[in-house]
Amino acid sequence: MMPGMNPRKMQAMMKQMGIQQVEIPATEVIIRTADKEIIITNPSVQKVNMMGNQNFQVSGNITERLLDSTPDISEEDVKTVMEQSNVSEDEARKAIEDAKGDLAEAIMGLMKE
Repeated sequence: MMPGMNPRKMQAMMKQMGIQQVEIPATEVIIRTADKEIIITNPSVQKVNMMGNQNFQVSGNITERLLDSTPDISEEDVKTVMEQSNVSEDEARKAIEDAKGDLAEAIMGLMKE
């Protein structure tokens, strides 16, 4: 809101311009990017509909955390790589980790060695 302006007048002006604003009772907002998460706690979230376009205004306490990029490796994946490349469990697991979870790449890498 604009300082010094009556909130009711502001709402009336926004309505005349085709702008609708709704408070969203959120408890937490998480924005995920390729490498991190932005977490907003105790948020104030406003949904603004302006001539058919919906926008969100978010404010609150912001923290960031990096995402863990290590792949989840199942026992089945390890067995597949072991059987296809004829290597030990440790070698298969390391190859999968190096290939960032891509089994075909892990097998191809072990076959080249």
